[in-house]
Amino acid sequence: MDPAIVAVVGAGAAAAGTAVGWIIGGKKAGADADALRLEAESHADDLKKRAESEARAKAREIIEAAEEKAAKAKRNTRKEVEGELKSRRVELDKLENRLNSREEKLDSRASSLDSKQSEIVKEQQQLARMEQSIGDRARSIESRESTIQERLEAVAGLSREEAREQLVGTMLEDARLDASKQAREIEEQALGEAEKRAKKILAVTVQRYAGEYVTERCVRVVNLPSDDMKGRIIGREGRNIRAIEAATGVDLIIDDTPNAIVVSSFDGVRREVARQALERLMADGRIHPARIEEVVAKTNKEMDKTLRRAGEQAIFDLGLTDVHPEIVRTIGRLKYRTSYGQNIWAHSIEVGFLCGLMAGELGLNVKMARRAGLLHDIGKAMDHEQEGGHAIIGANFIKKHGEEEIIVNAVAAHHEEVKPASVIAHLVMAGDALSGARPGARREILESYVQRLEDLERISASFNGVQRSFAIQAGREVRVIVEHDKVNDDQAAMLSREIARKIEDELTYPGQIRVTVIREVRASEIAR
Repeated sequence: MDPAIVAVVGAGAAAAGTAVGWIIGGKKAGADADALRLEAESHADDLKKRAESEARAKAREIIEAAEEKAAKAKRNTRKEVEGELKSRRVELDKLENRLNSREEKLDSRASSLDSKQSEIVKEQQQLARMEQSIGDRARSIESRESTIQERLEAVAGLSREEAREQLVGTMLEDARLDASKQAREIEEQALGEAEKRAKKILAVTVQRYAGEYVTERCVRVVNLPSDDMKGRIIGREGRNIRAIEAATGVDLIIDDTPNAIVVSSFDGVRREVARQALERLMADGRIHPARIEEVVAKTNKEMDKTLRRAGEQAIFDLGLTDVHPEIVRTIGRLKYRTSYGQNIWAHSIEVGFLCGLMAGELGLNVKMARRAGLLHDIGKAMDHEQEGGHAIIGANFIKKHGEEEIIVNAVAAHHEEVKPASVIAHLVMAGDALSGARPGARREILESYVQRLEDLERISASFNGVQRSFAIQAGREVRVIVEHDKVNDDQAAMLSREIARKIEDELTYPGQIRVTVIREVRASEIAR
């Protein structure tokens, strides 16, 4: 039975029981208890019947609602299935259309391949006929070659191997000459178009000093009154030493050396400023960041005066006038600049005097020659701050400050980076070579100097066809004289390149070495 019906019947039975209990209880109180009991029983029966009828009606409603829901769900399920089947039929139709189109394409490709295959077969047959024809011709040529070879051997009196060796030797020599000629043409073309197609960058960052000489020229030792001063210079958490390095642009090296610290920098002016500032700070006793900045600023001002005095002294010694103040100051900076051990300030004055002497002998303007000689290396005062060679840097600098064009060209051309435009430029080149090439001018040991000259001449003389070799200009150039009947012009160009490469591989030297190969033909006769 349905649970709802059972619940209704149970409720009716409970009500009937309650009524019966009440009637039985009331029987004791009244005389007509029996009548009431009968009435209660009939009432209970009525309630029971009514509950059963309501339960049956409720059950029918529930069953009808359930059947209606089931029918509705069945109808929805059928619609969904039909829609899915319909969409799948559409997809299958599309797929079938694609397969049909692919089959048509494959059929067309197959027909195209069949036609191409037939063409290939025809071409293969044609190639086979051509190969057979070529083979016949090759056999005919071989027979002819053997006959010709036998005749040539009989005429020349050489075997096949000897003829091959002679031919290979001749071909190698021709190829060598052709290569040398082509290299010479390429080099001449490159030299002719150098200014238009290339920019020559000469960035000399570190000169080739010996290690102990770097230590001597790139550092300054500052003596301390006591080792306690090292702690004061360092300061709390290193703030004093950081302030000194930031203000002067140098490195301070504080090690176990007693009563001394080391000032290290490639800039001589900065080293000198740092040394003077440290000595003043130690004498004053007040060492802190603010005082350090004050002392360094004051030292820089005094150094600027020192540089101007050095520049004015050089100009006065050479008897020059009307020099821009900035050029004067820059000349003074050369006093703290060295090149391979030679002081550039003294070197520039020496070159100025040499140029003036040569100009006097030639009847040229002596003061202009001295001026060009003095200014030729001014770019070395700033080449660590700008890119490029010091000759070009110096020329641009003096041109900016109003120097004449002939002086500018002489400065720019003294290392042949630009073409000399006057005799003055050649005098500057000669004066620079005389001052720098003088043995001892650049603090080179005499034994190593002589040994380098001997090595240059030995390497140059080790090549075939060399008659004599001479190392000149203190080892800056080696001139090689060759036998004209063994070395032609093309071979001379190649020989200079080979000698230069061998010098680079075997020797260590400062700067650069020019290799000049000289080939000449002399004809002489005696008049009687």
